Amino acid sequence: MADIISLLPDHVANQIAAGEVIQRPASVVKELMENAIDAQATEIQLMINGAGKTVIQVIDNGMGMSPTDVILAFERHATSKIKSADDLFSITSKGFRGEALASISAIAQVEVHTKRADDEMATYLKISGSKLEDQEVSVAPTGTSIAVKNLFYNVPARRNFLKSDKVELRHIIDEFHRVALTHPEVKFTFMQNGSELFDLPAVNFRKRIANIFGNKIEEKLIPVQEMTTVAGIEGFIVKPEFAKKSRGQQFFFVNKRFIKSPFLRHAVSSAFQGLLRDQFHPGYFVYMQIDPKTIDINIHPTKTEIKFEDERNLYAIIKSMVKHSLGMFQAAPVLDFERDPSLDTPYNFQQNPPSNIPSIKVDSRFNPFKDSEKGIPKASKSSWESLYSGLEMPNDNSADEELKLAIDEAPKVFQLLRKFIVTSTRSGLLVIDQQRAHQRVLYEKFLTSITKLDMVSQQLVFPKEVELTPQQIALFGELEANLNAMGFVVKQKDNHLHITGIPAICNDKQLGQLFEDVFSPPDNHEQVASFSQADYMAKILSKSLSIKGNLTLSVQEQQALVNDLFACKDTLICPFNRKIFITLDKEELEKKLD
Repeated sequence: MADIISLLPDHVANQIAAGEVIQRPASVVKELMENAIDAQATEIQLMINGAGKTVIQVIDNGMGMSPTDVILAFERHATSKIKSADDLFSITSKGFRGEALASISAIAQVEVHTKRADDEMATYLKISGSKLEDQEVSVAPTGTSIAVKNLFYNVPARRNFLKSDKVELRHIIDEFHRVALTHPEVKFTFMQNGSELFDLPAVNFRKRIANIFGNKIEEKLIPVQEMTTVAGIEGFIVKPEFAKKSRGQQFFFVNKRFIKSPFLRHAVSSAFQGLLRDQFHPGYFVYMQIDPKTIDINIHPTKTEIKFEDERNLYAIIKSMVKHSLGMFQAAPVLDFERDPSLDTPYNFQQNPPSNIPSIKVDSRFNPFKDSEKGIPKASKSSWESLYSGLEMPNDNSADEELKLAIDEAPKVFQLLRKFIVTSTRSGLLVIDQQRAHQRVLYEKFLTSITKLDMVSQQLVFPKEVELTPQQIALFGELEANLNAMGFVVKQKDNHLHITGIPAICNDKQLGQLFEDVFSPPDNHEQVASFSQADYMAKILSKSLSIKGNLTLSVQEQQALVNDLFACKDTLICPFNRKIFITLDKEELEKKLD
């Protein structure tokens, strides 16, 4: 029988590795930017077209590569970071596995220009599908420029799995944030389809956060710091009152590398316990410096997951540190009652009380009613009975009929636990989740308004302005048409949205949270599966504007909501595929009483 085991060709092995390392355009951005950091660059430019599907280019002013090194860099497991297995436990650089460039060149067309400071000429390289197509000398400044074109051009099945440009752009921006926040000392520029999204100068950590998320975030930050034998920790947490529904402002960095750790995230969340509203998450930007020998960063191809040697102690340190900072900056509740200083006793008055304190004399024998008691007649029994005259119940059944009439005219709904609306049916009871019911009503109204363009808009007496971050500005152009169709009158002015009109079903106090939800990454909205951008927008707006649990509704509001719900096309599930109501029939109720 013939042998059946054989070695995979290099280009096939590279494509398999690419499936682990390069999942989407954002993965390429991460790897190229981290390589630029490792090359000791002080200025890095990121330029993308077509949300990274067409072109991703990273230009740095780092140390560059020799003609030989640039070819070796695209071979599998070629790296300058480690020489032996022991080096895996003393890693301080970003890339070290030697898979990124080989994986990228296996599923894209790559062009490289690189030059060292001492070289007279630069080296140009062109690789497609792991094959070297061209190599020659060129003219270029010191550093490296890598352009990745037509990602997944030779793996169409993988390309088909990519999401819309809007979603892929969000992922690229997320990766850009992670690298830029890790290295505030480096200048970063980000261009998208020829438009500048970010221009981040070299600054300190606090300013870098403000440059990315807007200047207003500076006043929301509380510094945290702790130095122990386990780790040196510093950074910022966001004040509890500014917590968000999304996790977009949660960052852990270990040895200048962004990591994901649900365990450590829980440490921060537990420190905020009792300070956040339901479904809101704390924001934090936490740097940790840990001995590389006590962590293992080689457990995942993307290197975003780390194994800690002393994870439990680290958990306790982070939780204690955050709690301490919340207390120090009075973000946590304390027994501190405000007083009016004008009511305080002056110091001089305490030392020198008035010399003449007036005295009060009381005659204990004085009785003003003593003489008048003799003249008060005692009430007779008949006089007491006269108080109840006219209140006798009639002998006929008119009272019963009036009571029945009052019951018949009483509302058919009532609120339970400020969360459910209960109404009766012919066969039993209907228990409706008020939030899900309202989501369904709003969702269908918004979808109808987009189709018919007939949503009623109310003009604001005082226009509102919402500050936008650079990535939100980039996304607004795609959302503007749908927002206008839904009844918003909104225009972009510099880095603000100028809002002069809102849908009649919207409250102007909801605008801040509403636009935060609209611009939040899709991944932060659980179970929001949509077939179009309009459908997605309708779902997000219905979720943001709907009445919430723990809200008292009047009887008229309860009845109106029930009527609106059963006027919808679909009354069974909310836009997020959850049941809106349950029924309790007569038999079920009787069984529970047996």
